This record gives sequence, structure tokens and C-alpha cells, in this order.
Amino acid sequence: MIAIEKEKDLLTVTVFGELTLSDYDELEEAVLGSLKKAKRIKLLLDLTKMAGFTLDVAWEDIKFVGSHSHDFARIAVVTDDQWLTWMSWLNGAFTDAEIKVFSDTGEASAWIHGAFGD
Repeated sequence: MIAIEKEKDLLTVTVFGELTLSDYDELEEAVLGSLKKAKRIKLLLDLTKMAGFTLDVAWEDIKFVGSHSHDFARIAVVTDDQWLTWMSWLNGAFTDAEIKVFSDTGEASAWIHGAFGD
């Protein structure tokens, strides 16, 4: 299950349990909706409560990020999981967005809002 909050050009997404293709479709719709209002958007992904994801989600993520390689300004990923950190790095190859991984949601939020680390 996912929860998505929209704030101007920022989407904050929290994943609970296993991320399914249906959840990812919901995220894609939110991104496309936000892109109608802003040229580039920021994405804060809180994956600290995520239990895992299906293989089809991983493939869809690579395809979606690649097809929107210039649509993201910043992507902050909150996780302590090394595998998810590696996946974030891999996605960086398909986008020109700044991508940073954090273990703390507050630091990720400050960075995504431009409060520090610019």
C-alpha cells in the first residue's frame, strides 16, 4: 500500500508493506498529474516501512524513470536497506535528477525543499 501527498511540485510517497504493480500504477498517475502543473517535480520516497516489492515493479520503475528522465528535479529516498540504496543508484543512470539516499526523513525533507545540501 502507498500513501501519496501532493504539495505544489513535490510528491511525498510512503510505502507500507509490499509495493505492488497496482501501487506503482497509482504513483505513476500521481507523477503524470503533477507534471501537468509543473515542468519538473521533486519526489520524496519513504521506504522505511516497505517490506519488499514484486519483480514487475522493479522493471516498471526502470522503464518509467527512463521515459521521464528529464521530468524530475530531485529524488530523495529514505531507507536503511542496502538493496534499495543500490536500486536508487541504478535509477540514477536513467535520469538527470539529483538522487540522494537518506536514513532520516527529516534530513530528506530538508534536502528536497532545498534547506541544505544544495
